[in-house]
Amino acid sequence: METREQIRRAMRKRRRALGLHERRVRAKSLAAHLACHPWFLRSRHLALYLPNDGEVDLNPLLRRALAMGKRCYLPVLSPAFHNRLWFAPYTPDAPLALNTFRIPEPVAGWRDMRPVWTLDLVLTPLVAFDAAGNRLGMGGGFYDRTLAYLVRRAAWRKPRLLGAAYEFQEHASLPHEPWDVPLDGVVTDQGLRRFQYP
Repeated sequence: METREQIRRAMRKRRRALGLHERRVRAKSLAAHLACHPWFLRSRHLALYLPNDGEVDLNPLLRRALAMGKRCYLPVLSPAFHNRLWFAPYTPDAPLALNTFRIPEPVAGWRDMRPVWTLDLVLTPLVAFDAAGNRLGMGGGFYDRTLAYLVRRAAWRKPRLLGAAYEFQEHASLPHEPWDVPLDGVVTDQGLRRFQYP
């Protein structure tokens, strides 16, 4: 069986190999699939991300969400809170600064930040996913630590957790740990799938 690191290395290489035109076409396709889904339509507060390392670009979806009057947020690293994520409001004119991983984050005060449980929908980047709803990230564990409370919660699972990826990032079966937070679904350039898990 492949290790997490082997899967991560192969998938990162494959998504970085996509040309600019192909990335744009797939990003628009993903946005079209999600924009008409009830999970998106009913969400008033949603978190997205800015693409890094070949991740699928959510900018077409972000523009659509803002045009619909939705409140959009981007993840911000929070060393003061045990390396968990908080979410800062985002608008196209929001000033951005690079974090320690060289990923742009909104420049915002702590009073403007939102904890994850106040959001309706969180779109997470990922390196790979499988049909059981397992997600393989970059290895930092930020989303898993931030959303760990969902694993212990049987009801009122807010926010809904939706992976965003290219269709080819699906893996037959990912190795996973008890602390991994499963996805509610994944949206790709081919459509949206919901997962059922215990």
